[in-house]
Amino acid sequence: MVYAESTIVFPFTTYGAFCALQSRSHEIWARFFGSSMKDDLRYTPSDCFETFPFPYGWETHPSLEAAGKAYYEHRAALMIRNDEGMTKIYNCFHDPYEDDSDIGRLRELHAAMDQAILDAYGWADIPTDCDFLLDYEIDEATWGRKKKPYRYRWPDPVRDEVLARLLTLNAMRAAEEVGSGKASRTSRRASTPPGRSRYR
Repeated sequence: MVYAESTIVFPFTTYGAFCALQSRSHEIWARFFGSSMKDDLRYTPSDCFETFPFPYGWETHPSLEAAGKAYYEHRAALMIRNDEGMTKIYNCFHDPYEDDSDIGRLRELHAAMDQAILDAYGWADIPTDCDFLLDYEIDEATWGRKKKPYRYRWPDPVRDEVLARLLTLNAMRAAEEVGSGKASRTSRRASTPPGRSRYR
């Protein structure tokens, strides 16, 4: 395989790792710290992966394994059955007018992954309910007939709460590494970039 230099490949073999990286918790972190190209996320491993405070045992956590496997297998079967790639599947996933039962099931399984991740952190008090919300602000007067950038996601207060807890956890782990003498030049603590708005 020959990949474009901008392609990020994670050579993990567990569904637990898939679950963690596919979760909305990680997406929130990546959208906050990653760079952007127009309105699209540009994932940068040094900022998005190396600094992310994964749940302990995330690569093989039993609950993450089960949730990740269920989601992965349903999505794979859906793509094969419909002869569609991920772009079309996720266009349907985020479409507020899409009521196909298989897409509905994919949304449910994604919520189950998110719940498994939050439970692994011990954050069972955070709701995982999603809604179809605009991914970024648009000018309704000039938008015209273009498809609106809806995204099936957590409401902003939930995203803010999860991000705040992840930032706190990241800082705690960095302090623990310094205190135990395990910190190294490769250890990364995330910091809020100056002037960076939370979501784009």
